[in-house]
Amino acid sequence: MENVLRPLIVIGGSVLLTLFIGWATDRLLCKADHRHPETPLWGLLRRGRIPYQLLLCAALLRGSWDSARVLQEYRVGIGQVLTLVLIGSAAWLVIRIAAAIVETTYTRYARVHRDAARVRRVRTQVTLITRVVAAVVGVVAVAAMLLTFPAMRAAGASLLASAGILGIVAGVAAQSTLSNMFAGFQIAFGDMVRIGDTVVVDDEWGTVDEITLTFLTVRTWDERRITMPVSYFTSKPFENWSRGGAQMTGIVYWHLDHSAPVELMREKLRDILRVCPAWDGRACDLSVTDSTPSTIQVRALVTAKDADDIWTVRVTVREQMIKWLTTAYPHALPRVNTADAALPPGLPAPTRSPDGVRPRRVHETPRTGR
Repeated sequence: MENVLRPLIVIGGSVLLTLFIGWATDRLLCKADHRHPETPLWGLLRRGRIPYQLLLCAALLRGSWDSARVLQEYRVGIGQVLTLVLIGSAAWLVIRIAAAIVETTYTRYARVHRDAARVRRVRTQVTLITRVVAAVVGVVAVAAMLLTFPAMRAAGASLLASAGILGIVAGVAAQSTLSNMFAGFQIAFGDMVRIGDTVVVDDEWGTVDEITLTFLTVRTWDERRITMPVSYFTSKPFENWSRGGAQMTGIVYWHLDHSAPVELMREKLRDILRVCPAWDGRACDLSVTDSTPSTIQVRALVTAKDADDIWTVRVTVREQMIKWLTTAYPHALPRVNTADAALPPGLPAPTRSPDGVRPRRVHETPRTGR
């Protein structure tokens, strides 16, 4: 009877005690979250209840397994497994706590500061810091797990002697990876590009969706994802439309006939922008910027608060202006002349002979071969 009750008490007691402590801790965090709604820290810490309970259970079983006196022939192996679970759950819990602290700090910063560009910059840095902490903790946890094996500790002395050569080989082999990693730090803390920035790379317009230590993802206007190494942004030029502020100026071009009513187009442009909610009211202008023998080039200049709104303003102005010209001034649209040019008043209209050759007028001078 003792051989049955002892394992049940040790193992069952460890599991029940773990569940009770985990439930009590979760309730305390829940009450703290309701009592302090201004900070999300307590709610974020609740995400670590699974690794927390796993850590408690592994620690209790590791300390009381010998008292259970069960599976004595596998005592060393079971102890090794519990130690590995203890180290892994501890690393998992540290990562969750660090992520909760960093996320809380960012949330408080975003509430205080209204500058969207500065908030995006801090968001980029916070994301990178979280990934670095997770990577460091993961590497330390794996190293701690390996050191629990006696064979690995014995091999450590021989590996230490060749660490220099291995470091050189690894550095040469991972040169591109290391360059991308340092480029990631340069982007995050050099404020070159941030999460949420509107950029143009390789003639593709999009928004920065994710930044990691080695790659960056740009979400295009048609919902595609372009993934490229972060070293691209430190070695090649690119357009960052959000740099220094999100306000933008857009241009709309029309190619029209020389008789186009430019002054009336200026008034129509103002009427279109007054009812366009995407226009920010900063500036608008319409000018003739070029001319050819058959058309003139008319340019409209409009403004908006960001890249999305400037696109809306441009397409609205282009569409409504063409519609207005087609309805009210169709002669202003470009056309190909297929008739003879109109002669000045007082000159007789030219006539043609039956063979199709226009006769020369009296005042015309015949051309010579010179």
